[in-house]
Amino acid sequence: MDEDIALLEDLIRVDSSTSNGNETGVAKILQKKLAEAGITAKLIAYAPGRDNLVAEINPDAPGPVLGFTGHEDVVDPGDPKAWTRGPFDPWIDGDRLYGRGSEDMKPGLAALTLTLIRLKQSGFTHHVRLLATVGEEYGLLGAEQLTKLGYVDDLAGLIVGEGGDNALKWGHGGSYNYRVLSHGRSAHSGNPKNGVNALSKLAQFYLAEQHLFDDVAPNPYIGEFVHSVTMLHGGTQINTIPDTAELRGNARPTPTFTNDQVTARFEGLVNKLNAEGDGTLEFQQIHNIIPVESDPHGKLLTVLRQAVKTERGLDFTPIFTQGATDASAFVKSANKFDVVWYGPTADVGATGHRIDEYVSIARFRHAQKIYEQVARQFFEGSGAKLKLSVDQSDCF
Repeated sequence: MDEDIALLEDLIRVDSSTSNGNETGVAKILQKKLAEAGITAKLIAYAPGRDNLVAEINPDAPGPVLGFTGHEDVVDPGDPKAWTRGPFDPWIDGDRLYGRGSEDMKPGLAALTLTLIRLKQSGFTHHVRLLATVGEEYGLLGAEQLTKLGYVDDLAGLIVGEGGDNALKWGHGGSYNYRVLSHGRSAHSGNPKNGVNALSKLAQFYLAEQHLFDDVAPNPYIGEFVHSVTMLHGGTQINTIPDTAELRGNARPTPTFTNDQVTARFEGLVNKLNAEGDGTLEFQQIHNIIPVESDPHGKLLTVLRQAVKTERGLDFTPIFTQGATDASAFVKSANKFDVVWYGPTADVGATGHRIDEYVSIARFRHAQKIYEQVARQFFEGSGAKLKLSVDQSDCF
């Protein structure tokens, strides 16, 4: 087995799932691989067992800096017995490499790491920085940390090694997670008037939320504003009026209906309901991930399009998609830079976050070669203007 596949398998063997939080295991594998090629990588701790990694080549080179980024964590595997084999026991069947994280997004991270190594080994003279992050799947934790520490303040462009390889993206929507707590007063169910049922006011919120955004105009690139209540919980005993209840939901902000506007709608509804009758609602924001817009005619997207066409023979029209990535944290830097998204996937559709997730080995190899071409052309080449398209699928 070749070293590229061995690296990817080693990364998949590390259970860096959201509930486990063991990204340090991934970071140390990458650190060792980079050290073997003479590249020093430093670990930046977020929490015990959770380390980001930063590595770069030619840090003293004049001119622009190109960034590579990928996340070390994966979503939880679900029931391990539902997998053909253990989710962290990678296996190969033909062109498919299976295991949790085999598509989202350890192959992109591995391919970016291999690209950094091969650029150095080839005598490449320009400045490239790799940022491997913790906690992308729940809160963009590492990306937020690295942004605050200044690691993107000098970037001219950033390649995010995920988002699929069947399209080119020039931007994506945001993701907004929230909870609403309902406070009432408990009582025996035989005397409900002695209490305040926390479920009642929460139910009012749920029903109002269904039409809270009906007047929001569709975004020209990703269409209707998307919002959903996704979790409900209340009560602890069937014969007791519940004094607390909780609801959680998700909304997808767009460049034309922003995160702040989403907050204003929810808070306005909570205030309105609190002024009506007994009980109190409390609104809390969990995650506030902003949309990202890059330059649809920029050099980075242009050279990515050229590299995909050269390597795979495909000429994709750039699109704007739903979804969220670490880019939402990185673009909070005062420094403005272009972002593109491209990462190896399964051979048919997407399998990330699913049972028996897998990546096409051929597409993994393609991605590494594409990243290398993009790096070279970003510093040395130029490209033509691009035609835009609309896409409403959630590719992330």
